[in-house]
Amino acid sequence: MPRLTRDRATWFAYAHLGLWGFFLYGFGPLVPLLRDEQGTSAAVASLHSTGIAVGALLGGAVFAPLTRRLGRYRISWLGLAGVAVGVVALAALRPLPATLGATVVIATFGMLVISGVNVVLTERHGPAAPAALSEANAACAGMGILAPLAIGAAVTAGPGWRAALAVEVVLIALVAVVALATRVPGPTAPTVRAVTRSTPARLPRTYWIAWLLMAVTGSIEVCLSLWTADVLRSHAGLSAGAASAAVAAIVGGMFIGRLVGGRFALRYPPVPLLFGALAVSLAGFTVFWASPIGWLAVTGLFILGIGNSMHYPLAMSVAFAAAGPAADRAAGYASYSMGIGFGIAPVALGWVADGVGPHLAFLLLPGFIGLAALLASGVRKGPFLSHSVEEGPPPNRDATLSSAGPASDRRPPAA
Repeated sequence: MPRLTRDRATWFAYAHLGLWGFFLYGFGPLVPLLRDEQGTSAAVASLHSTGIAVGALLGGAVFAPLTRRLGRYRISWLGLAGVAVGVVALAALRPLPATLGATVVIATFGMLVISGVNVVLTERHGPAAPAALSEANAACAGMGILAPLAIGAAVTAGPGWRAALAVEVVLIALVAVVALATRVPGPTAPTVRAVTRSTPARLPRTYWIAWLLMAVTGSIEVCLSLWTADVLRSHAGLSAGAASAAVAAIVGGMFIGRLVGGRFALRYPPVPLLFGALAVSLAGFTVFWASPIGWLAVTGLFILGIGNSMHYPLAMSVAFAAAGPAADRAAGYASYSMGIGFGIAPVALGWVADGVGPHLAFLLLPGFIGLAALLASGVRKGPFLSHSVEEGPPPNRDATLSSAGPASDRRPPAA
């Protein structure tokens, strides 16, 4: 069984993804509030999700060339700085075009964070990468639990959602101060360029199947993030503040699922785990969608979150394993799948919701779950889909967040 070793670079990678998760999982409950504030329809409000998609495409396009120039460590911190600037703009500006532009900025820099963290963890931990990616996404979900709760509390208490969003900037500044105080070093640019030059001309077919899988499972997650609060308000009778806070049930389920799933990912291949996760998602959705009672609907959301927790890290681990040495390019292309998920699915659901209501429109989600299962069946065979790899030190340890430091800084603590 592969062993996951968590050193300082790994913990900071987890922190970076957690900071992104605070915004990402808080963004969904914000969209209905922005719609009410700006007086738009559900379809128009969902253009903010399209802004995320545009930013994801831009971030994916610039990640590989920027990584060759700056290195993955600097790219990740550049991403966090850009997210902070975008969040300030989103909180300060009111018109629809301005909030859409701020969303594009946040997503562009956020994709630099995501791509950098995914590549670092995949190369640093080798056969234990699925577990590392699961734990990183658990950190993302764990921070994401706080955002809907903070927004719901701020809306209910009176200051409004902007006060809750300002917490993101404070958290980014705090992590930056800790990093400076502990002097976590980064990789040298020549190491990254050497890895990039050795990449093959084409990514294999299995990578692109996993890419589609990420797009479909991402569609499930973003539709839930953006429109669950509306269903809770219209079908389960919750207030606006309570509905926004209840979205944390999904993220709470994802947090627990990723913590537990990380241990399973060390023992079992990714694809069978993904089938199980999709089945749990379908069961949770059924409870949520069928219940007009608030607490029961929220329970269904929690179960749904447990199932959703492993969709992205497992699909990502399959994609990166298939990509091999082309990790930087694979990470850039992976952001395009997120762009499709954010750009098409929630807009389609918003358009349907304007016609039939959000509750009936949510029946699109079981279709996405079925399509994800079909795609997963296309990658169920492959030498990289088992844990037959012998334990040993992960490859390319020098191309990670802490490779430029002295040997004492690179010595990992016990897992």
